[in-house]
Amino acid sequence: MTSPNSSGQKGSAPKGQTAATRRMARHYTMQALYQWKMAGNSVNSIEAEFRVDNDMTNVDVEYFHEILHGVPEHLSDIEATFEPFLVERSLVELDPVTQALLRMATYELKFRIDVPYKVVINEAVSLAKKFGAEDSHKFINGVLDKTAAVVRAPEVNANRKP
Repeated sequence: MTSPNSSGQKGSAPKGQTAATRRMARHYTMQALYQWKMAGNSVNSIEAEFRVDNDMTNVDVEYFHEILHGVPEHLSDIEATFEPFLVERSLVELDPVTQALLRMATYELKFRIDVPYKVVINEAVSLAKKFGAEDSHKFINGVLDKTAAVVRAPEVNANRKP
C-alpha cells in the first residue's frame, strides 16, 4: 500500500522529485552554472532568468535552486575536492561546460548523499555527451569516479565486487 505524499497524491516521491524532473534540474543547472561562469551575473538573476525563459513544469525547481546556489556558496571546497584528480590538466584549462559539470556533480556527491553516487556520475556523463567537448564525458567520468571514491568511500566500497 502506498501512502499519500506531501501533495496528498499516492506515490513514492513527492511531486517534482522524479528521476526525470531531477534530470531536467541538472540540465538547467549545468547551463546556469555555465552562464554564471561566462557572464559573471549573480545566481539570483540567472535563476530568475531561467525560471522566466524556460518551461519549468517538469523540473525539480527546488533541486535546481539548491545546486545553483550551493555550488557558488561552496565553490572553493568543491573545487579542492575534485582538483587533485585533474590528471595533466589544471582547473583553469578546463572548458566551462566541464567545469560546470564537475562542480555540480561534486556538490551532489558532497552534499546530497541521498542521491546514489552512480546516479550523480551517470547524469554528469550524460550531460557531457550532450553539451561537452568530444570525449569530455570520459574525462568527467574518470574525475568523478576518483572523487566519489574519496567523498563516498563507504558507498563506493559497498558497491565494489569482491
